[in-house]
Amino acid sequence: MSDFQPVVVIDGKGHLLGRLASIVAKQLLNGQKVVIVRCEALNISGEFFRNKLKFHDYLRKATRYNRTKGPFHFKAPSRVFYKAIRGMIPHKTARGKAALERLKVFEGMPSPYDKKKRVVVPQALRVLRLKPGRKYTTVGKLSAAVGWKYESIVDQLEEKRKVRSAEYYAKKAAAAKKIAAATASTAESDAAKKLAAFGY
Repeated sequence: MSDFQPVVVIDGKGHLLGRLASIVAKQLLNGQKVVIVRCEALNISGEFFRNKLKFHDYLRKATRYNRTKGPFHFKAPSRVFYKAIRGMIPHKTARGKAALERLKVFEGMPSPYDKKKRVVVPQALRVLRLKPGRKYTTVGKLSAAVGWKYESIVDQLEEKRKVRSAEYYAKKAAAAKKIAAATASTAESDAAKKLAAFGY
């Protein structure tokens, strides 16, 4: 993300949560609009059981005399990621609030973004940053274990999206093949040879 774009859509699958959050936070403060899709496929280093214990310990933190006064701990993967970014931004200042307004986070891949170009962030990819053989946890699985109820629904919607995407790609490939064949046949025609003789 070295150059400025109107909106950058990042596919969260296979990224380490903290590393991606730090890069996104810096981009937001610099004025870049960022959208993160598939937050449920983000990764956290460390085995599942240990991360689950840490998350339960985090959920225990509440106002001692009245839990309804907060702090409030969201369990959805997108909100977990949002809170990680918020912690890296001075969110109580005007600059920080403006930066957070440039951020959108989603589970799955909702309608406008499933047809847009998505990018990855190499500095935050698990396969590049985590030593081979190290254990890791998927945020969607962790969230489901602590009370997030929509894992199965997001999975169903993702399966439907992948089917639609495969159909679209097949049509696009067929159209490209026809265009290539038509271009090749045109290049061999008499008119094309005459134009080539005149330097066109």
